[in-house]
Amino acid sequence: MIASSEKPKIGVIAGFGDFPREVCERAKKKGYEISLCGVEGEASPDLETLADKTVWVRLGEIGKLLHFFNRENVNKVILAGKIHKVGILSGKVVPDLDAIKMLASVRSFKDDSLLNAFCAYIEKRGVKIIDSTEFLKDALLDSGVLTREKPSSTEQEDIDFGFRMAKEIAGLDIGQTVVVKNKSVIAVESVEGTDQAILRGGRLAEKGAVVVKVAKPNQDMRFDVPTIGPSTVETCQTANISVLAFEAGKTIVLHPEKVIRFANENKIAIVAYTPK
Repeated sequence: MIASSEKPKIGVIAGFGDFPREVCERAKKKGYEISLCGVEGEASPDLETLADKTVWVRLGEIGKLLHFFNRENVNKVILAGKIHKVGILSGKVVPDLDAIKMLASVRSFKDDSLLNAFCAYIEKRGVKIIDSTEFLKDALLDSGVLTREKPSSTEQEDIDFGFRMAKEIAGLDIGQTVVVKNKSVIAVESVEGTDQAILRGGRLAEKGAVVVKVAKPNQDMRFDVPTIGPSTVETCQTANISVLAFEAGKTIVLHPEKVIRFANENKIAIVAYTPK
């Protein structure tokens, strides 16, 4: 019997940010053939260089997405990257027939409702959405202070407080990040995204604020997993943030060596946090 030399296949639905690139690069290193479905206006065009096959879709073109994966015989897909909800709410999205059918099952336009409905719809049609951390298990860091700079006792109290507040808003599917100072919530992430919430909180606090990012109480690891990377800590530096804390073991840290180096150079404490 001759062993098959055919590569295993993985599909990637790519949105905004560095996460799709990291997924593609790691999957490629493991010998996967990558079928990339890039969302226009969100995913970076240069992702095509990492893919074996590529299709570009607009928001609402679920039928085109399904046809692509079925044609390429791809039955396992990773959701990677952010889709800015502002674009969905703008009214500029033109849903195709499949999207109209999917939206008919949606009770609200909360992130979890939309994503769960999307996953359920395409899985019924033979495309399984798998854990988005499939190739990034080592990017889920254990608890501890990762930088030379350590939180002061006051900042540690803000981390503890901010974690509780962030978990509350995450449970309501509002956002997963808060900016706090002196046990007061300065900014809450909503549809604008993490970086904009950090900048807004930094302007209001002026300096010395603490950013806390968490997973949802019942986080579905297939989508919307909290993620930080070099751009996050650069935004913290711009906003005069003193501490960036994130939930240990449930937050993807992209390029941790770059994140930690930049934080050390700018005296920002980074904490992978587990509540006591």
